[in-house]
Amino acid sequence: MSDEAPDQDSKTEDPSQKKLEDAHKKGDVAKSQEVTTWFMLLGSAIIFSLMAPWTASNLSGSLSLVMMNADQFDLTGSGFANFFNGMAVGLLAVVFAPLAVLYVCGVLANLVQHRPVWSLDPIKPKLSKLSPIAGAKRLFSGEALVNFGKGLFKIMVVGVVVVLVCWPERDRLDTMMTADPIMILLDFQELGTKIFAATLIVVTIIAGADFFYMRQKWWKRQMMTVQETREEYKQMEGDPHVKGRIRQLRQERARKRMMAAVPDATVVITNPTHFAVALKYDKAMAAPRCLAKGADAVALRIRAVATENDVPIVENPPLARALFASVEVDETIPADHFKAVAEVIGFVMRLKQGRGGGWRPSA
Repeated sequence: MSDEAPDQDSKTEDPSQKKLEDAHKKGDVAKSQEVTTWFMLLGSAIIFSLMAPWTASNLSGSLSLVMMNADQFDLTGSGFANFFNGMAVGLLAVVFAPLAVLYVCGVLANLVQHRPVWSLDPIKPKLSKLSPIAGAKRLFSGEALVNFGKGLFKIMVVGVVVVLVCWPERDRLDTMMTADPIMILLDFQELGTKIFAATLIVVTIIAGADFFYMRQKWWKRQMMTVQETREEYKQMEGDPHVKGRIRQLRQERARKRMMAAVPDATVVITNPTHFAVALKYDKAMAAPRCLAKGADAVALRIRAVATENDVPIVENPPLARALFASVEVDETIPADHFKAVAEVIGFVMRLKQGRGGGWRPSA
């Protein structure tokens, strides 16, 4: 078999569950960067529209406190370190909430596309990543061209949306610089929220189309050739020829053990040639037990072994058919056949002993 990767055109079979699981373990999942961009844009919109006033107020209060009491801070020696640490803690407290929102959005962006992946395979060092030729192929590949086209299209569309949102507000923008600072912030927040909302609508369409495209591309990459399907089936289920041979050997061994038990039988009930059932009974047994059974050629072999070992053979076609269908080897006969079998074994024992007696079905 060739070591070369199979041609994509030869991959005509849907991927098996094992193939999909192996790809997931390696970190190869269907993922669209545009979906991640959408979630990060949503997080930014939440921060800008809901958290920006609170963040600005807290940050402004902290800075105002510093400016108003600048002459009271000790900035020499350890005092400077304390001052710097206090400022850093205050700033981190202000920016922690926005960062937490972006982090949650980043996690959700992955969870909505695929289940959690824990794999180091994508970051393992590979010689192909260091090869200039391989890098040039990736740089000028069809995928790189598609990504460039998607990025350019997204910039154009988002740019058009921003212009359409801002154009009706052009007169308002002209007078914004002369307005009160508080009003400027409010107007800026309102305009920014509109831009975010319009951009989200457009990016939603782009992200949905890109996810569908990436999903189809990933599925096509996971597809298998007929030969790969056969090889995987052999690995999981075993070679059918080997399994058939093993099954045949097991049947032959079971048949040999069964034939070896026929000489110990009390009676063989036949059809007379189509079916044969060998039964054993002694006084220590609660009910007769089937030692062997067979049809056609196996039935003839059972009869032959019984004849060689002087085991009585009784022809009873209805009982032979019923026992063959209802009892397995090494099992006791069903209660429905107790009476009929008791008559046969009793007859055989009377012949052997020359007197009455034998097994009777228990009440």
